[in-house]
Amino acid sequence: MKKITSVTPAFIFLLFCLLTSLSLQTQAQSKRSPGTISDIRFIEGSWKAVSGDRSIDAVWSAPVGENMVGYVRVVREGQVSLYELFAFEKTDQGLVALVRHFTPGLIGREEKDTPNRYRFLEASKGRAYFEKQGEETRVLYEKRSNDQFAIVIGKKDTGEWVYKDFWVFSRVK
Repeated sequence: MKKITSVTPAFIFLLFCLLTSLSLQTQAQSKRSPGTISDIRFIEGSWKAVSGDRSIDAVWSAPVGENMVGYVRVVREGQVSLYELFAFEKTDQGLVALVRHFTPGLIGREEKDTPNRYRFLEASKGRAYFEKQGEETRVLYEKRSNDQFAIVIGKKDTGEWVYKDFWVFSRVK
């Protein structure tokens, strides 16, 4: 049996190439897409949902640049109970959703400089996931047909994400 007494430069080069290739593949897999407005564009338009005794009207504008705005009005027994103002923005850190809540009289619920902030996680065709900053809460915007989409809330339950429909919207024509 022949004993190997030294490592050849060719072997070192081959080992270096293999390790570099594995490292680059791992980095590419771990990099998350920062998201774009195109990932959420399917919610553009006027929408209506009914949830229990509440009627929900929502409108999202067409994207301009790398942002999109919208509002929600929640009505109970003929009276507004809540307004929400949304802004989807492309930032240096990626796509974010910013949300503010108002009671009748446009009385803000959040502090002046601190809207609820959701960072983009991932998207696929007709689906976009965001996670609320500072909480283990996720929001899925999910296109279910050309005339229907849902806002689905995810919470952790025994270590697994459990998602439930929050509002299911139908397009207003």
